[in-house]
Amino acid sequence: MSTVKSALAQKGGALIHVRSGDVVIDALRQMRDNRVRSVLVIDDGVLVGIVTQGDCAIKVLLPGLDAKQTPVSQIMTRNPVTVKLDDRLDGCMAMMAERGFRHLPVLDAGKVVGVISIGDVVKDTIRDLELNVGELMGFIMRDGPGG
Repeated sequence: MSTVKSALAQKGGALIHVRSGDVVIDALRQMRDNRVRSVLVIDDGVLVGIVTQGDCAIKVLLPGLDAKQTPVSQIMTRNPVTVKLDDRLDGCMAMMAERGFRHLPVLDAGKVVGVISIGDVVKDTIRDLELNVGELMGFIMRDGPGG
């Protein structure tokens, strides 16, 4: 299985984030505009949290708070678990499954360089399976029985 670095290379795109002092509506707009389900919370270049659509629904909508007035810092998950570029995706997948995460911020030398999602891991797994099937088909056609 591939590494976090290879999964990020497949994604491309800018780092989507807000500041902890921004209001929840700003985070939701970032999610909507970028078609993602979470945004990182970065203050002065330092990762301080992550906010998901679920956080917004459960911690703002259900209690009846105002997303235009509630600061991101009030609902974010602080000090999120992170991964490094050279971490293997199978390890990330196991961690995501075990701990119920759908997004993992990626750090390189302490600097945020991206986010991998469970969808990224699934796409990578499918790519690996397709490559394996292609190699097996080539073997069968080239070196199969009686070949």
